[in-house]
Amino acid sequence: QVQLVESGGGLVQAGGSLRLSCTASGRTFSRYAMGWFRQAPGKEREFVATIDWSGGNTYYADSVKGRFTISREDAKNTVYLQMNSLKPEDTAVYYCAASRVYFGYDVVKYDYWGQGTQVTVSS
Repeated sequence: QVQLVESGGGLVQAGGSLRLSCTASGRTFSRYAMGWFRQAPGKEREFVATIDWSGGNTYYADSVKGRFTISREDAKNTVYLQMNSLKPEDTAVYYCAASRVYFGYDVVKYDYWGQGTQVTVSS
């Protein structure tokens, strides 16, 4: 069982930056591939970025590629999402997720989820 807690959301102007953090409970964090997803009001939850168990492989949604960077720090049981050049369309609740066996963009294949953190980008 893994518990995930996101932090770092907030209100930022377009063009600004935020760094989200997701900290996991337990001592097996390195065994999980981690993902970030987001959900805007009235829309389905969508994939943002993912990082594999070693941290050596990452994958991004086209909408954030070149602007967002996912990374992990296993010693702190934490995965990060650095978000630069933010746009109003990035406004959403951002969730982190963990999977023991899956590395990819499919939301239904992740086993554990955090409660989410709100990111609002003003124009």
